[in-house]
Amino acid sequence: MLCFSINTFAQEEIAVQKYTAHNKGKFFVSWGGNRESYSKSDVTFRGKDYNFTVADMKAHDKPKGYHLDYINPANMTIPQTNFRLGYFINDHYSVAIGWDHMKYVMTQNQTANVTGYIDLPADQAGSIHNGVYNNTPVDMSQGAAAEGGNPDTNTAFLMYEHTDGLNYVNTEVSRHDDISKWFGLPNTDKVQINLTEGLGGGILYPKTNTMLLGKERHDDFHISGYGMSAKAGINFTFFKHFYLQGELKGGYINMQDIRTTQRNEDTASQEFFFFQRIIAVGGIFRI
Repeated sequence: MLCFSINTFAQEEIAVQKYTAHNKGKFFVSWGGNRESYSKSDVTFRGKDYNFTVADMKAHDKPKGYHLDYINPANMTIPQTNFRLGYFINDHYSVAIGWDHMKYVMTQNQTANVTGYIDLPADQAGSIHNGVYNNTPVDMSQGAAAEGGNPDTNTAFLMYEHTDGLNYVNTEVSRHDDISKWFGLPNTDKVQINLTEGLGGGILYPKTNTMLLGKERHDDFHISGYGMSAKAGINFTFFKHFYLQGELKGGYINMQDIRTTQRNEDTASQEFFFFQRIIAVGGIFRI
């Protein structure tokens, strides 16, 4: 009887030790989509024959909507997406590396104040914009500038986008807390609900598509600056290994070395705040 009681007790102890009871040593990976909002920002453009600032530039994202590209391996990097790979250093804290693929599009049909000068050689098409600007209102669409660019137009004042994209490559440290008991969930190995909060930082590696004063665009990847971010989210884990996660993420971006044309001396700089809404699916496992 004593042996039977001990054996029964041991089995009960094993039974309550659920897979989801501890996170330490687990890995996780996720993939999702996002929408973004951006604060206004002052963007300065510098080159051999010009130096001017566009004040309070407005910008928006470029959503793809519900699309198969999110799960098509050949096109997964085209929409606005988020990738994350992480490891739990203990039951409550994880470290992860990730890539936030955002898209930043200067709103073309806006009038913004410009301060500085443009003094291009007369034989350049963009010289039609020559002059001294002193908080001067300028239509960003002048010279047939349009979102996405127009290769047949070499007189555009400015078309400015990070659409392939505004790539924030970052590391995050996050905390995770199981709140399943708040909802009376009896078996977290079937359904578990977690809250998560985190801080992150990393580099900006955008591919900037710019049409500036009729010059040839650069349009290639370039390390342009850094970013910092904070997030909060809710995680629904199903059958121990699969999860759906929603996050709100905000941050600050500072890019002081943005390539705009084929000439190395042509650069832009800006700083702004961003706000992301993210939905991701993922898996959590031990190796």
